[in-house]
Amino acid sequence: MGQDHGKRERLLAELYADDPERADALAFGRRTGPSRRGFLEGAGLAAMSTAVGGPIVFAAHMPGGLVPAAFAQDPGRETAGDAGSAGPESGAQRLRIAARTPGLVVLRSSPLAAETPVHLLDDDTTPTSRFYVSNSGLMPEPATDADAWTLTIDGEVNRPLEIALGDLKKRGVPRTYRMVLETGANGRSFFVPRVDGPQWSNGGTGCAEWTGLPLASALTAVGVRPSAVYTGNYGADRHASGDPSRPALSRGVPIAKAMSPYSLLVWAMNGRPLQHIHGGPLRLVHPGWPGSVSHKWLTRITLRNREHDGEGMQGTSHRVPVRPIMPGSAAGARDFRILESMPVRSIVTSPANGTRLPAGTRELRLRGAAWAGELEVLRVDVSLDFGATWQRAVLAAARNRFDWRRWLAALRLPSDGYYEVWVRATDSAGRAQPHTAGNWNPGGYAANPMHRIAVLAG
Repeated sequence: MGQDHGKRERLLAELYADDPERADALAFGRRTGPSRRGFLEGAGLAAMSTAVGGPIVFAAHMPGGLVPAAFAQDPGRETAGDAGSAGPESGAQRLRIAARTPGLVVLRSSPLAAETPVHLLDDDTTPTSRFYVSNSGLMPEPATDADAWTLTIDGEVNRPLEIALGDLKKRGVPRTYRMVLETGANGRSFFVPRVDGPQWSNGGTGCAEWTGLPLASALTAVGVRPSAVYTGNYGADRHASGDPSRPALSRGVPIAKAMSPYSLLVWAMNGRPLQHIHGGPLRLVHPGWPGSVSHKWLTRITLRNREHDGEGMQGTSHRVPVRPIMPGSAAGARDFRILESMPVRSIVTSPANGTRLPAGTRELRLRGAAWAGELEVLRVDVSLDFGATWQRAVLAAARNRFDWRRWLAALRLPSDGYYEVWVRATDSAGRAQPHTAGNWNPGGYAANPMHRIAVLAG
């Protein structure tokens, strides 16, 4: 590094953000044999330690070629961002749903897509102002009279129904459940090569209290015919092209999912009337499945005698490969299946990525959340030494099914220096989060690699 030490440090940090391959070559050096990547040593270790701000305490276990979380952090999310994202540039636009609240990171302005910085998901119940927003089309005008909003249920039913929201609220006993809602593209930014669309990291999720009537009770009232196999949902939102003849989105679910007691017709969120930006005055919530099936501004549910083929359910839209395909390749839609249950995922919500701890800190207390689509979270493990060893976290009890599992852990820091915290969850089928995003697909759905954060002690 010679006399150019400061310049080298800056260059390395910038390169990891812009060109990880070249930064890897600078930090790790050239190698002979089938792979040039090896473990840090010598000048490479010194350069990396200087660039991350302190000695890498467990450098002996750091895999060659790993982009450090300190560099992978998205600058647009400040120090509280999410490791590994290739999202918005520094100074990204912020969306504040309520005055004097932390802003969401706008990934796309139209149709609107905005994610929550992960450290803002540290509450047991996600505040409405911190809940992500994902739209497929243009938002409709707000309802002037929420109770006059009408819902139609038709198709393969015995008694088609058109009902005002005010009357719907009186049709049964409302239920309130705390449940995770997550965009199907959560984690899209982790795919290599990059795919089109908003570059979600881990912030396209939240766990709110949803109040409404079980969809099953409304369907039972209209009489579901034996021929009904799928629902088709429609809302008041407009197609992004502005074409009034095209719905913005029209997805659906199998009848079995629609009849789940946790699938709700929702009119309240966190104890207050459902806000317009979150689909008010009426939306669906189908927990455990991609958020696109939880239609906002709901106006119609039609029961079909076959799988629904509406907007957002054709080709490779909201579908994942049946068998792995070559990343970056195109594949026929017949080789894809509809994404249903979301994969297992866990996040560290405290401390935030990039946190600097006082010198002499010897214990790191961690908090986070985990969820697993239709399945249960079996366990959560954390690592401080790049995955060489793992420690099981303590899981809090879920309030109800589809609630996320809050977890706690305390890790011993042997000295001051740079650390990466890795977290992985395992679901009740024994599937754990992978190190990197797998099952690449052109829509960028269902990526769930382990979450990583960087902390610096001293």
